[in-house]
Amino acid sequence: MATKAELTSEHIIKTVAPIFNKHGYSGTSMSDLTKATGLTKGAIYGNFTNKEELAFVAFKYNVDRVVNQISQELSAIESPLNQLYGLTNFYRRYRAYTIEFGGCPIVNIGVDANHDNPALLARVQEVISKLQYLITKMIVKGQEAGEIKKDADAQKYGRLIYTIIEGAVFMTVTMNNDTYLNEMMNHIDAVIKAELVV
Repeated sequence: MATKAELTSEHIIKTVAPIFNKHGYSGTSMSDLTKATGLTKGAIYGNFTNKEELAFVAFKYNVDRVVNQISQELSAIESPLNQLYGLTNFYRRYRAYTIEFGGCPIVNIGVDANHDNPALLARVQEVISKLQYLITKMIVKGQEAGEIKKDADAQKYGRLIYTIIEGAVFMTVTMNNDTYLNEMMNHIDAVIKAELVV
């Protein structure tokens, strides 16, 4: 059973995660956090060292929501090749999925932290590297299963697919138009069929 301190920490994280995601590190004030949580500054800092630690934890919470949903959907698919298609299917619904907690945490916090918070930017870069690696791993597994061409450069395609995804996410959010995500997921599917499938 969770302790009172653990429950308080959980309440803080769940409450502030969308605020940091929408407004960024600099755009989020302590008064925003105390108002949203209903806690004093002292109560928040009794659970977290400072605002930066809270921003790190909030970013991880938001990213975990996305990654866990992807993992859940892809775990039901056995074929590595079909997992790649499962990934593009997930991103076709991505804006609708992330809208309730402020949109894509990687795009939001990556752009926000780029010139303002090197430590937070490093966390974003870490997540991007991991997600690219997961795509690369799917391609390698597809090669091992005989579904994907052996001579395909898995790392190159891992970077390519993830770059197209995040570029499309950025354009969809910026232009408030899902067409960008839908068209680019169709494009990734076409690349997979034309360049990767055996």
